[in-house]
Amino acid sequence: MSAALLRSALPRRAFAVAGPTSQRRLASGGVHYNEPTGRLFGEHPPAPGQKRAKEDWENIYYYGFGGSMLLGAILIYYKPDTSIEGWARQQAKEKMAAAGETPSYQKSSE
Repeated sequence: MSAALLRSALPRRAFAVAGPTSQRRLASGGVHYNEPTGRLFGEHPPAPGQKRAKEDWENIYYYGFGGSMLLGAILIYYKPDTSIEGWARQQAKEKMAAAGETPSYQKSSE
């Protein structure tokens, strides 16, 4: 019976010590929250009449990312047909060519 009382008393005591109104003290100074400013990467806008100075990595990033996307699109567009239907079509054409047959497609009449 005493074990049941002890188990039921422990959660209540834990809530009483660290309840929602008490604040937990941290050695790091507590939770830090950076208030959103609405500026990308925390940059301040340049003064009127001044142009924004690019950093060294920006052109490399833009051209590298854009170039790799363009190269990927070209490679996907020109990739070989590896489907089973493409393989079967090629085999059928080779067999028909070996047999001397030429496929003729007649337009269906309506």
